[in-house]
Amino acid sequence: MSVNPAPSLQLADYLEKLPGTTFRKLYQQPSTAFAIFRRMLPHLAKTLVMRILYMPKPMLFTELDVWLKPDAKRQRDHAIATLKGLHIIQVSVPSKEKPQEMQLTTNFKNSLRLALTGGGEHNSFGVPSTLMVPPEIDLAFLDRYARKKWEDILHFVVSSVGYKSTGDTTGPNKSVKEILIAGRLVDRRANGSIGITQAGFTFLLQEPNAQVWTLLLLWLEASDTNQAAGLETVDMLSFLFVLASLELGRAYDTNALTEQRKNMLPSLLDFGLIYIPPNNRSMFFPTRLATTLTSVGSSLRSISDGVAAATAVAPGTAYAGAAAANNAWNGTLGGDGKGSVIVETNYRIYAYTQSTLQIAVLALFCKLNMRFPDMVAGRLTRNSIRQAINFGITADQIISYMAAHAHEQMHRTAATTNKPILPPTVVDQIRLWQLENERMKTTSGFLFRDFDDHKEFVDTARFAEEIGVLVWKSDKSGMFFANKYEQIRDYMKSRKRFE
Repeated sequence: MSVNPAPSLQLADYLEKLPGTTFRKLYQQPSTAFAIFRRMLPHLAKTLVMRILYMPKPMLFTELDVWLKPDAKRQRDHAIATLKGLHIIQVSVPSKEKPQEMQLTTNFKNSLRLALTGGGEHNSFGVPSTLMVPPEIDLAFLDRYARKKWEDILHFVVSSVGYKSTGDTTGPNKSVKEILIAGRLVDRRANGSIGITQAGFTFLLQEPNAQVWTLLLLWLEASDTNQAAGLETVDMLSFLFVLASLELGRAYDTNALTEQRKNMLPSLLDFGLIYIPPNNRSMFFPTRLATTLTSVGSSLRSISDGVAAATAVAPGTAYAGAAAANNAWNGTLGGDGKGSVIVETNYRIYAYTQSTLQIAVLALFCKLNMRFPDMVAGRLTRNSIRQAINFGITADQIISYMAAHAHEQMHRTAATTNKPILPPTVVDQIRLWQLENERMKTTSGFLFRDFDDHKEFVDTARFAEEIGVLVWKSDKSGMFFANKYEQIRDYMKSRKRFE
């Protein structure tokens, strides 16, 4: 699998890299045009598109200047740049003979009109299944299924530090693990184990919708694997926009899909975006992870809100009806979550939570000592912070996480005393531990000294440097440090024999 790793893959960044020919293919589907219109455009750009959607001729730029307020030039330029970058509008080159004008691209205009008014036989918004839906498949069932799938993925990322959950987590499918490794959210250590990376911890800080898109875009970037499976990136991306337009809880006909899109279903099943009944493969159900892919505003939260949304788990396991399912889903993947972490000035941490996922995240940078049914206790230590930093997690990320999950009592105390939420001594010490780790680096090895003469020292040190094991040397003291000794030992023995 070949993936170009990126710290944080976002849909806008990915789309900006696509050529115009790809957009022309994408905009042949009304669902794609409608999804990009909903999610990717700022408010002024949406208004501009609707303004010229049914115009019979191109719109002059002079008309646009009259239409907008004089102080809105920056917003206008941003809207025009966004529309041009997504190949939604065409802008003519200004000249003396003809003023500059703009118009919607043909495919986008036709598809958006179809999406808004209906009509046609494009089946871009799915074909509902006519088969009888099993009674056990309702909104609550689909939410439990999607939550289980996504929590397995998050557990695999956080448990890479060695924390083993006691919950019922079987882990994601092998193909999902390969995507996480290829995308550098986790990586393989020298001893063969799996460890989280800085990009992986940033992934945990994202809110759920951004997490889903990060994983999906890594999947799209795995071009060689997708081509081997008979998948094309354009059709894959287009089908994701189709899923975002489907109705939650409704069954759709699998046989109405093209062969390429049928080949996508196993991967989407592994991600938790769809559910296929084991005894009836002719229908599939989009889950909330899929139907909220193009929800507006969900990816614009702060890092702190993203932390809470990514790791908060609603208490209880009862699901009674759609309302209860929605509440449970929001508490698990979409809600802000209730603060549960108390940080003391003596570096002790107490977390009032039953979430094995949140406990596993704490284990990334905290030494946990005790666990009770509804609480865990631990301590921030130099070694635990250095371990997190070795994984690529930064001090600011750790501080952001603790601030986002601070208990409401800490918020009340900070408000009444007009002090920061986290103890300044703890915050400063975490940053100092990171600086210490950056300033000093330990290397295990062997110190060679007490040579018979200076020539023996020079020759042996030169040999160690030539074979790439020399770490440090001092000509003045006549000693050097190497991380391996076997070849140096054999060299010194052979040198003695020739003397």
